[in-house]
Amino acid sequence: MKILQIKSSVFSGNGQSSRLADQFVADLRAQDPRVQVVERDLAAEPVPHLDGARVGAFFAKPEERTAEQKAVIAYSDALINELRRADVIVLGLPMYNFGVPSQLKAWFDHIARAGETFKYTEKGAVGLLTGKKAYVFAARGGIYGENHSQTEWLRQILGFVGIADLEFVYAEGLALGEDSRNNSIAAAQGRVHRLVAQLRQAA
Repeated sequence: MKILQIKSSVFSGNGQSSRLADQFVADLRAQDPRVQVVERDLAAEPVPHLDGARVGAFFAKPEERTAEQKAVIAYSDALINELRRADVIVLGLPMYNFGVPSQLKAWFDHIARAGETFKYTEKGAVGLLTGKKAYVFAARGGIYGENHSQTEWLRQILGFVGIADLEFVYAEGLALGEDSRNNSIAAAQGRVHRLVAQLRQAA
């Protein structure tokens, strides 16, 4: 199994979403030492946000790209190749101001590219990164449930590039007092253990 683990917390590995994702990956590796993990920490190594120059590079014809535009494409290609090589995506997802972290949005802006991760057809866009599974570890200060716009957006963007098999683990109510925080984290950790056990049985 090849895992791409993405940390999107501004606190890197100290964010609660990162800790849950770390636990999941550690349990998988303890189960099978052959598991390979590539980690991308979007706080430690931020992906540049889109600007006119980067968008121009994406839309320029390959033979007409400048050296600067070629560098932009090479960077995007490296991110896409990490994703393409992975069997499983493990994503730590905090909630900031009711949405996804801007650094995660920047990452998606660089990997959602026509002809690379999706293509246009007569029936609309079709994702090209099929056959992968994503595990999302969502940490939230309040309680919002599975149907929140943050969850729906993530389902939509991952499905857009072909990743439709998603499993969510929620740790909610983390800002609603110590009992709420501790109970929610314990429940999420229990869910992690059950998911790993299910994978062990399926192997």
